[in-house]
Amino acid sequence: MDLKGADSPYRAFSVVAFRSLLLGNTLVHIGASAQSLAIGWEMYQRTDQALYLGLIGLTLAVPMLLFTLPAGYLADAYDRRRVMMVGMLGTTLTSVALAVFSITRGSIGWMFALLFLDASFHRLANPAWSAILPVIVPKEMFENAVKWRTTAFQLSAVLGPAAGGIIITWSVPAAYIFSAVTTIVFMVLLSGMKIPESARIPRGRVWSQIAEGIRFVWKRQVILGAISLDLFAVLLGGAVYLLPVFARDIIADPPLGSSPEEVLGWLRAAPAVGSVLMALILAHMPPLRRAGRTLFMCVAAFGLATVVFGFSRSFWLSWIMLFLTGFFDNVSVVIRQTLVQLRTPDEMRGRVSAVNSVFIGSSNELGGFESGIVAHAFGPVFSVVSGGVGTLLVVAAWSRLFPKLRKVDRL
Repeated sequence: MDLKGADSPYRAFSVVAFRSLLLGNTLVHIGASAQSLAIGWEMYQRTDQALYLGLIGLTLAVPMLLFTLPAGYLADAYDRRRVMMVGMLGTTLTSVALAVFSITRGSIGWMFALLFLDASFHRLANPAWSAILPVIVPKEMFENAVKWRTTAFQLSAVLGPAAGGIIITWSVPAAYIFSAVTTIVFMVLLSGMKIPESARIPRGRVWSQIAEGIRFVWKRQVILGAISLDLFAVLLGGAVYLLPVFARDIIADPPLGSSPEEVLGWLRAAPAVGSVLMALILAHMPPLRRAGRTLFMCVAAFGLATVVFGFSRSFWLSWIMLFLTGFFDNVSVVIRQTLVQLRTPDEMRGRVSAVNSVFIGSSNELGGFESGIVAHAFGPVFSVVSGGVGTLLVVAAWSRLFPKLRKVDRL
């Protein structure tokens, strides 16, 4: 197989460091997903209160809002490999501590504190990981690398909960240990990688340099348009948080008499299956043309599929619509990540990646909050349908507000 050919869909894998980085990051995502499943299961088993599941989400969200931007500064001011190593070492120790507290039935309050620390260390490492990728992968291969990175991420989103489900049937603490092992493997891979020296910013002016990253995004119409389009599309169009309601109360024809829990599992898997399929298709396609128009069309298709899902009472129609949301969302992820990374100078990539992470991460959390509030006031169908319509309106508005983004051709 010719990995280095200009037309090879596998050309990014010719870079040894990319292979190691992708493998390590995928393992960490699988381990983190397994741990997330385990902590939710343990908290519910020990408390019998769904409130604790919401508190887990809040505990994971707060470090994202507090520490992502400072972590972007660290990624630009210090050696990115070392920043990632510190983050991975921290998550290893917190996962081991969670296992100990689980075995000894330790304080739930302390387990939440450990979960907060674990999320904080992940936030520390994330901007550095994003900023390293354009350094180790040549520019002409970068779009291909992003395609394979999104493929691996979506696969881990499927494999992680599945692995966690298998592990916790045997032992809940083992899921925490499994997560710790994946971060140790990533550290070993990272220590052996050859990473070119990156440009670094002067140290000491932390907040002014963080603000510089925010101003950079604000002044670049293409980057700001791509990030904010994804922000509002996910904020308004996210139906996944209301799936338990649809699985139990709205879907009228569960397949083969499946229980609501089984229906929920199938529905939750649908977007990930769509994302994986699209990621594999994109990885085998030549570089995208008319990327700006494609981005707007795919976000609009995401909104339209959300509207149809909201009205659906059929299991299979609902599953197909959720599949399509993941299918089209994956295209927007590839385009956005490629635009943001390649149009950002190396010395700014950590901070700009952090701004991007805050935008996208907050849209997921706030989108769930928005969906729940609207569903409480007007019902789940209205919440999902109005969110999909809102996404379509955002696409129409953004196509006029950001004409440079609409006109982007090759990435």
